Amino acid sequence: MTFNEGMQIDPGRASSGGGPGMGGKLALGGGAGGLILLVITLLLGGDPDSVLGSFTGAQTEQQAGRAGTAGTPAHCKTGADANEYVDCRVVLTAQSLDAVWAQELPRQTGQRYVEPELVLFSGAVATGCGNATSDVGPFYCPADQTAYFDTSFFQQLVDQFGASAGPLAQEYVVAHEIGHHIQNQLGDIGRAQRDPRGAESGAVRTELQADCYAGLWAHFADEQNAPGSDQPFLQPLSDNDIRDALSAANAVGDDRIQRAAGRGVNPESWTHGSSEQRQKWFLAGYRSGSVRSCDTYSATDLDNPPGLR
Repeated sequence: MTFNEGMQIDPGRASSGGGPGMGGKLALGGGAGGLILLVITLLLGGDPDSVLGSFTGAQTEQQAGRAGTAGTPAHCKTGADANEYVDCRVVLTAQSLDAVWAQELPRQTGQRYVEPELVLFSGAVATGCGNATSDVGPFYCPADQTAYFDTSFFQQLVDQFGASAGPLAQEYVVAHEIGHHIQNQLGDIGRAQRDPRGAESGAVRTELQADCYAGLWAHFADEQNAPGSDQPFLQPLSDNDIRDALSAANAVGDDRIQRAAGRGVNPESWTHGSSEQRQKWFLAGYRSGSVRSCDTYSATDLDNPPGLR
C-alpha cells in the first residue's frame, strides 16, 4: 500500500521516548506480534512476570534522557517520505487511522474518537504502564492511551517470523495497535486480563478483534479523503497489499510460533489466536468495514468470523 506523495505529515503527531513511568502492568494486548517476547514466554510455559517485570521498576538515566522529546522526526514531511522511511510510514499511517476512526467510530457506535498518543522509541522507553524495552515489540498502553513503536521490530518481523517486508505488513501492525485504543475507548480491552489464556479466552478474542479493526481501517483507507485534501492518504489497495498484511498476521499466530519453537501446538496457552484466525478476522474487517462484524466476544466460532459469511 503506497501513500499519495503529496500527503502532509503532521510534525506534531508523534513524539520520541515516553512520559514518566507510573507503575502498573501492561495490558496483554500486544501488536501484530506485539509483546512477542511475552507471547513466546507464555507459549513455552515460562513465567510471564519475568517479562512483564520489564514494564515496572525505576526509570534509568538513559531512559529519562530519552523520554518526552516532542515532535515527528524532522525528515518526515510528505507521503513520499512515508513511502521511503519506516518511521515516517508509522506516523502517516496513524494519521490515516485517525481520519478513518474519527468518521467511523461515531457513525457506527455513537462514540467520539479520541486520538491516541504515538511514540517512536529506540532501545527503551518509560510509559504509563512502566518501563519497557524493544524486546516487547510494538504495544499499546491503556494507562496513557499511547501506542509505542521501535521501528526495528519490522525487520525482526521479516527476519525472525518470515513476514513480508511490504508496507501493508507494517501498516497492519500500526492499525492493530490503534485497534487496541478503540477497544480501550469502548471499554473492552480489560477483558484480555480477566481471561488471559486459551483458544477461547478473552485475550485471544481481544487480539483477534484488534486484527479485525485493522482490516476495517484498510477497508476505508484508500477511499476516504484526507482532511483538507481531495485525495485519500493511500493509493488503492492491490491484491499484493492484502497478501502483505495477511503474511504479517500469519507470521505471529500462536500455533505458528509454537511450531517454530519446536513445541507441539497447545491451544490452552494461546494469547493471540492461530495464524488462520488472525488472517480471517483481518479479512472480516476489511471486507465488511463494520465494527459489528468485529464482535469477537460474542462470536460462537472464532474460526468463522461473521464478516466472512
